[in-house]
Amino acid sequence: MNRRNFIHSAGMLAALAASPAIAFDAVVGHKKPALGIQLYMVKEDMERDPAGTLKQLGAMGYKQIESYGSDKGIFWGYSNKDFRKLAGAFGLQLISSHYNPCSLQEFDKLAGQAAEIGMKYLVCPWLGPQKSIDAFKNFAQDFNERGAICKKHGLQFGYHPHDYPYKPVDGQLPIDVLLKNTDKALVHYQMDVYYAVTEGADPYAYMQKNKGRFTMAHMRDVLKKRLPQGSKEESACDLGQGIINFPKFIAAGLDTGMHYFFVEQSRFYKETPLQSAQKNAAYLKSMRLA
Repeated sequence: MNRRNFIHSAGMLAALAASPAIAFDAVVGHKKPALGIQLYMVKEDMERDPAGTLKQLGAMGYKQIESYGSDKGIFWGYSNKDFRKLAGAFGLQLISSHYNPCSLQEFDKLAGQAAEIGMKYLVCPWLGPQKSIDAFKNFAQDFNERGAICKKHGLQFGYHPHDYPYKPVDGQLPIDVLLKNTDKALVHYQMDVYYAVTEGADPYAYMQKNKGRFTMAHMRDVLKKRLPQGSKEESACDLGQGIINFPKFIAAGLDTGMHYFFVEQSRFYKETPLQSAQKNAAYLKSMRLA
């Protein structure tokens, strides 16, 4: 089932778009998570003016950031301590970062730098589609090794599945193979709920079955309406504009061991990335937890 047909499936619409009336104010026993954002969402702004961009994100109410392997590195041309100081000046804590492909030796050095400033995670953002399921089994072993490196430094290792881990390879789903073949104590997962939904997976089932493993999330919504046939656009939209019930998703995440929630919009309609960041922050701040 392709993603555009899937998002119109009546069954999953019912599961994911359950009445917003249950929102956070009706969910008992949860502490509202801090607002987080992945800096890749505002990458052009970060490339032009890291300090000015961070200042704007802090003013919007974001409290946590996730970096990525930019051309200037995960610390944007600053030392690790100077970047922490810069972000902290605007009320932002660097929780985690995606990293670029690197050797285990290079990764060990990066993990040491991340641990030195109190980061929580280093995350593999991409593996790419593979021709055989054995390739994913090999990736799992690499993840275990990097997880052990992170543990040595007092960090945690994570993997961010895109769409391809939910597509069958040799009759198996790569996401299932990775979960089975990675050490629970060493490898965590960052659910991108957009990809899970558009690929036909049930994010709630994955979180429930693998409690304590999906400890982070990326959040963007899925459009309600079918895209024109042949469209190259993805079906992403700002939170609250599509079919995903984010109060339900975040509450379920908190119940199953998820700690960090990062906004990451990828398509912008008549708005800039920073304007989208503002809209998403406002949406999340409007939610209430009992």
